[in-house]
Amino acid sequence: MTELAREFGTPAYVIDEDDFRSRARDFKQTYAEVFDGLSGGADVFYAGKAFLCTEVARWVHDEGLHLDVCTGGELAVAKRAGVPGERIGLHGNNKSVAEIRDALEYGVSRIVIDSFDEIERVAAVATELGVVAPVLVRVTVGVEAHTHEFIATAHEDQKFGLSLAGGHAFEAARRILERPESLRLLGLHSHIGSQIFDTAGFEVSARRVVGLHTQIARELGAQLPELDLGGGFGIAYTTEHHPLAPESLAVGMAEIIERECRAEGVTVPRISVEPGRAIAGPSTFTLYEVGTVKPVDLDGGAQRVYVSVDGGMSDNVRTALYDADYSCTLASRAASAAPVLARVVGRHCESGDIVVKDEFLPGDVGAGDLIAVPGTGAYCRSLSSQYNHTPRPPVVAVRDGVARVIVRRETIDDLLALDV
Repeated sequence: MTELAREFGTPAYVIDEDDFRSRARDFKQTYAEVFDGLSGGADVFYAGKAFLCTEVARWVHDEGLHLDVCTGGELAVAKRAGVPGERIGLHGNNKSVAEIRDALEYGVSRIVIDSFDEIERVAAVATELGVVAPVLVRVTVGVEAHTHEFIATAHEDQKFGLSLAGGHAFEAARRILERPESLRLLGLHSHIGSQIFDTAGFEVSARRVVGLHTQIARELGAQLPELDLGGGFGIAYTTEHHPLAPESLAVGMAEIIERECRAEGVTVPRISVEPGRAIAGPSTFTLYEVGTVKPVDLDGGAQRVYVSVDGGMSDNVRTALYDADYSCTLASRAASAAPVLARVVGRHCESGDIVVKDEFLPGDVGAGDLIAVPGTGAYCRSLSSQYNHTPRPPVVAVRDGVARVIVRRETIDDLLALDV
């Protein structure tokens, strides 16, 4: 840790390349083994929104995964990394005409339709280009995963997808099937939330989406070849979290899908899943330097030590945004001092600028010490900002004892470069 801090400075995101690759490989191999004998197989799409840069996109492609992107910017990264169009899917609830055109010109394997407006938009661009756009319909199945309200994405009152209960998803399928000259309906897409620690939520969602799959086959005469079950698989941010291994997830999901398809009398379609956090999250930690330590008296005579570090909500906004829990450790030295209740906070002008809400750190923690916060590979760099005109940290990849920068640290010149 001290060598990394000396060479690359702090704060810095440090990613274990072998760990990232092994998690990606595990998802691909496990889902292939579980679903190959059950259906047309399975595809694993890495959810680029969790964390994406050119080098990581190359890792994903090297390990045989597909890549899920949701903006033109993410697609540009994929293209720069050499990921072929047939291994890319385009997501998003409000894709621009330019993004749709770019995706179709590059030959992406799927565009996930999120609204009636988008059906018209994609069809128009496909007609203009003289191609048939492969699409899925994102279905809002009315299942809310056991997670924070703002990261639960399948209950009805939210921006994503087309309602199953209201008949909108079926109507979307009908409209797409009426346009075979410009649209090809591959299947349905369902995503029930994030930080999911079991397959219980998939029980109800799978039943509902397979029911729609069957209704489309019987009433519209279309045998859809694919079914995307989304992602949202949880990771352990603290010792209170107990995520499932990919094998347990795959086996559990396979049993559910096979049972529901058998009940409906339909063939199991080719399955897709979209892990992002589960691959990127545990592979990375953020390294900070302590600047100040401040004891604060609490009610009842208790005390909390506020440990201020040289980063904060500009490099990890999840605590403020989602009330997310993280842990941390003193990383630069061994300590024998008795532990004290600490709160690790950032350097920004916000009272909510908290990195770790509650953690026990050695009582002699002080300025110059290094603090490591694990589990920061997903949605930390992706959601980072330049708040208070703070340059964003670098991403440093470590493999076989060698560290290298894969995303450089921003500079003051970068901050000023856009000012006119």
